[in-house]
Amino acid sequence: MSSDQSSRLIAIVDDDNSVQCALQDLIESEGLSTRCFGSAEQFLDSGAQHKAGCLIADIRMPGMSGLELQAKLKAVRCRIPIIFITAHGDAKMRIQAMRDGAVEFLTKPFDNAVLLEAVHAAVDDYAKALGLWNSNQ
Repeated sequence: MSSDQSSRLIAIVDDDNSVQCALQDLIESEGLSTRCFGSAEQFLDSGAQHKAGCLIADIRMPGMSGLELQAKLKAVRCRIPIIFITAHGDAKMRIQAMRDGAVEFLTKPFDNAVLLEAVHAAVDDYAKALGLWNSNQ
């Protein structure tokens, strides 16, 4: 997989398989590739944090939470853009996530167009930061 293709890979971390499938269908309809994980631990063990251009993660999951995953990634200086989705979010969680670098924090059910806009912006910004963006694309 080339660097440019990697930047267009979207990792989805959610313990709900139906959410994974819905997000996968939505994102792939935009011509982006996806890879789904049922837990933060599974995502970290896969090494996908070094290959993906964006991470969509649930906040509340068994084991490591989305916020704990964000902290772990930040601790190892992994700058993958993170979009959080949650059915149980509150203002405190949102503030913490955004202060720690999340690009978006969406409450379920969310508007698909808003999610897709955030994904495209995150992928483009990350590719630019990595020097992969080409203005002719």
